[in-house]
Amino acid sequence: MNWDQVEGNWKQFIGKVKEQWGELTDDECDKIAGKRDQLVGNIQKKYGISKEEAEKQVGDWESRNLKDY
Repeated sequence: MNWDQVEGNWKQFIGKVKEQWGELTDDECDKIAGKRDQLVGNIQKKYGISKEEAEKQVGDWESRNLKDY
């Protein structure tokens, strides 16, 4: 599955995103709207980590959660 498909099915993924990054609010998740760069940016800001670390976390999340799609 690619991110265009994630974007199209974002509502299905919000729960998994919030399991991983529980500090993201519902409003933030709605604004992310399945856009990978928005997800990375919000994680980076919310958790005070580098862009590289946020990218790594999202990549790890993708490996675990998108393999079945």
